[in-house]
Amino acid sequence: MPVPVHLAGRTVRLEPLAPHHTEALAVAGAEDRTTYAFTPVPHGVQASHEYIDRALADQAAGRSLPFAIVRATDGRVVGSTRFLELDYWQGPLVWPAVPGVPFGDPATAIPDAAEIGNTWLSPTAQGTGINTEAKLLMLRHAFETWGVRRISLRADARNGRSRAAMERLGFTCEGVRRAHSRGLDGAVRSTAFYSILDEEWPAVRSIIELRLSAGAQRKRRRKTLIPA
Repeated sequence: MPVPVHLAGRTVRLEPLAPHHTEALAVAGAEDRTTYAFTPVPHGVQASHEYIDRALADQAAGRSLPFAIVRATDGRVVGSTRFLELDYWQGPLVWPAVPGVPFGDPATAIPDAAEIGNTWLSPTAQGTGINTEAKLLMLRHAFETWGVRRISLRADARNGRSRAAMERLGFTCEGVRRAHSRGLDGAVRSTAFYSILDEEWPAVRSIIELRLSAGAQRKRRRKTLIPA
């Protein structure tokens, strides 16, 4: 299974999620819960403790690789994200296929495909470019270090904000699976699926890097307009 890694950018660090993030995660999740309509976010210290325990159990089972999202400017935890739905295509062909089971030593296996999900940010971190750079760090690690063939994302079909963000970053919408699962609000939800393939990654990387560069330039211009 993939080993935990630290990923660092200009505005954000992704740290392997760990018990010491519990209280900071609880603070981030308590900011303004009206922004979490479609994503499960822990509420309170006990819920954050349980959230991390479940994430680490999934990691130990080889099902995911969870991160704490840390703002670089002040070291504050502002959310969480993870790789999940890890799939392995190496080794002899077996039919029917057994997804999520690597060939050979699980301790050294790296996935051929994965999903990025369970992502949430505190309101003060939303719209700041942190999510965009976090996605860049994860995608770069997946395509350039692991060498995956495919990365996917999904969203509640009603979540227009997340879907628009994925499309701006160059993800391809594969369609909407109708009445796919139960939503966070208890309603039966449809799910929109998005993906990037390895041959598409260089073009998508350029889109994301241009967006980050443009955002940084806007921030610098705003600072120059503020009188000392």
